Amino acid sequence: MAQELVYLLWSAALAFAYVMAQATAFRFQTGLVTANSTRDSEPEPDLMTGRATRALRNFQETYPIFIALAVVAVTSGRADALTYWGALLWFWARVAYLPAYLMGLSPYRSWIWSVSAIGLVLMFAGIVL
Repeated sequence: MAQELVYLLWSAALAFAYVMAQATAFRFQTGLVTANSTRDSEPEPDLMTGRATRALRNFQETYPIFIALAVVAVTSGRADALTYWGALLWFWARVAYLPAYLMGLSPYRSWIWSVSAIGLVLMFAGIVL
């Protein structure tokens, strides 16, 4: 299996980790009764729930781009060193991003995000060049 697809497979587990971090933070903040309700009126998020929610939203913004690039690279036969390194950078930066965001590690969180963005650019370049 192409390495880009390996990273794509593991990115599904990573997406689940982001969702669970947000869900867990929300449950700690509100308790199970509120978390299991219809949530018609949610409280303002506390510090950790806000961070987990923003980290998840940020992940969701770049995840479709990564999926598209990984699939196109492999199915078009354009997977190469650039697409491999791009997938590697995006994935591991996204692994590091969640704890960095939750711990409030600024400006490192932004630097980590930049590394993941560079990964996407490398993947794109590997496909079109």
